[in-house]
Amino acid sequence: MGEFHHRTVLLQEAVALLAPAPGRVVVDCTLGGGGHSEALLEAGCTVIGLDRDPRAHAAAGARLERFGASFIPVKRPFSQLREALDELGIDAVDGVLADLGVSSPQLDQAHRGFSFMREGPLDMRMSDVGQTCAEYLDDVDEGELTRVLYEYGEERHSRRIARAILAALPLNTTTELAAVVEGAMPKGKPSRIHPATRSFQALRIAVNDELGELETLLQALPQVLKVGGRAAIISFHSLEDRPVKRRFRHLASVDSPKDPYGNPTRAPTVRLITRKATVASAVAAQDNPRARSARLRAIERI
Repeated sequence: MGEFHHRTVLLQEAVALLAPAPGRVVVDCTLGGGGHSEALLEAGCTVIGLDRDPRAHAAAGARLERFGASFIPVKRPFSQLREALDELGIDAVDGVLADLGVSSPQLDQAHRGFSFMREGPLDMRMSDVGQTCAEYLDDVDEGELTRVLYEYGEERHSRRIARAILAALPLNTTTELAAVVEGAMPKGKPSRIHPATRSFQALRIAVNDELGELETLLQALPQVLKVGGRAAIISFHSLEDRPVKRRFRHLASVDSPKDPYGNPTRAPTVRLITRKATVASAVAAQDNPRARSARLRAIERI
């Protein structure tokens, strides 16, 4: 089935923005392979590690076992952050970190069904519950599938791809779906990316409700952060980065109307630590292609 080896993106930058120190409690909302959590634990923090992927928990648990009770694994999606803290009897924390999107092992392991480059079952779930991608396609109608491909994949040819997919059902493997998408694309100049890239991204987001999960997390941040607590979020495409930027600016009252004295009429609840998104260095991006599109933003509760 493969092992869970994830190359952590913007590790030092994200950890530094969270200002880790002994005694601080930080939630790693996307535990993954445990890279960010390990750095936070080494800085003396207690880390609550959330992830809905049981394979991530198994890998991170083995990696972080040496930290004992300082590492608290929780098998929940990060949309349930508030519920997770309530179960632990914790009102607020010193830090929240989220590394969004799909992890390297999920893409690389064919049996997870995320990759159009490797044949596997048409699954795409980040956990072991809920509809698989194959089941989703069996249920969805043309209008909704067209919307998903257009909005979540920014796919210009969404309608013709949706029609082709539904006409080809049932589809059981990733390579079958990729071939249908490729066949539905208009002939022309070859693209530098695979024709199925945007469609696979869109379907993965829909199957896992990734944007809904993110919105719930963003809404919870002011309530789960202590005064002086910080949140850092790494996104990998505009569909993730836009709501993060918008929510952070709203909480900081950047776009609030001003009174006659130039003060925002809506009191800010956070301050922006990063005015612009932090990106990976050229060296880091060359070493890890996934880092090229990473955008890191952070806030502090006031």
